[in-house]
Amino acid sequence: MQPKHWFVFILLGAIWSSSFLWIKIAVQEVSPITLVAFRVLFGLLFSIIVITIQRTQIPRDFKSWLPFLILGISNVAIPFFLISWGEQAIDSGIAAILDSTVPLFTIVIAHYLLHDDKMTWPKVSGLLMGFAGVVVLMSKDIGSTIGPLLGQLAVVVASMFYAGSSVYARKSTQEASGLIRGAGPLVSSTAVMWIAAFTVEQPFKIPQLPITWIALLWLGVLGSGFAFILNYYLIHEIGPTRTTMVTYIFPLGGVILGVIFLHEQITWQVIAGAVLIIASLAVANLQPKKVVEEVPSVTM
Repeated sequence: MQPKHWFVFILLGAIWSSSFLWIKIAVQEVSPITLVAFRVLFGLLFSIIVITIQRTQIPRDFKSWLPFLILGISNVAIPFFLISWGEQAIDSGIAAILDSTVPLFTIVIAHYLLHDDKMTWPKVSGLLMGFAGVVVLMSKDIGSTIGPLLGQLAVVVASMFYAGSSVYARKSTQEASGLIRGAGPLVSSTAVMWIAAFTVEQPFKIPQLPITWIALLWLGVLGSGFAFILNYYLIHEIGPTRTTMVTYIFPLGGVILGVIFLHEQITWQVIAGAVLIIASLAVANLQPKKVVEEVPSVTM
């Protein structure tokens, strides 16, 4: 990873780490469906503005749009809803921790479906170390009642969708520009979520609190529109496995923000898990030295 990749990686991690805090705030007033509907709408509007300013060429044929329509469901609508639904029962820090399991699913999927993102000892070692950090962070706060248990399961399933979608995006959106890769999935996700909102929510509730609108705008403009552009840029630059390791930043940012603003508890597990997660990023990005064998010349 080059310095520019690290910059985008850390920026993306910071934006998405804060999303768990804003989701927890928003679900205090609105339902998960309404939250996601507004989030993807604001993200799409932001993307349209950027595409218009940049005068980006928009694909004209259905074949080019099909992957984005699929990703809008698998990488946006479903996982966004599952995480928002889960945070009704669990702390924002716990959601951030559980979402960091994405690379554990990605490394297996990418190994079998991509020719240039295979498992290596540094990747496996780093991912296992990161998983250990996640386990340490989870060890005290995972609830035992059915509500928190289902909420935790929802976030884990969302992580599976993220993992599979990142590999699919790498395989199917090679020809599209970064802006289109980021904005495209928001088209189908916006359509699906607003249909669901008006169908399921009876009556449909418009947010009233200013803090809720701030949360929805943050989640939409930064957490969806801008972050999606950064995410798809990294997927094509460094591969889906390393890109999804941005989720290992989530426990750090998510837990710290939860402690500061939502008074969620900080323990020794947070410190120990943070050390393991940071170390896992360094280990997984180690490049094994290539042994160059000297080939004897052959004369005729």
